[in-house]
Amino acid sequence: MNRKDFEPAKTHAILTPGEALRILRELQGLSQNELARLSGISQPNISALEGNIRQMGRERALMLAKVLKVHPAVLLFPDFDMSKVA
Repeated sequence: MNRKDFEPAKTHAILTPGEALRILRELQGLSQNELARLSGISQPNISALEGNIRQMGRERALMLAKVLKVHPAVLLFPDFDMSKVA
């Protein structure tokens, strides 16, 4: 098999920061209350972030990324496509 035998993966869904947060939280088996306790961000704020009612912002992304063990860019820019960068 050669690399030319494969095609790059296609994007199947565009995620918002809130959707990315919810998916990462659920994959790690955390409830909103647990994430709130670990991050210091209140559960209502986490709910608002996941529902895209409130913008995440840099500081919240840093706090959540630390708890979820991901780079903050994963939360802030979940739909970033490097192939579209000039």
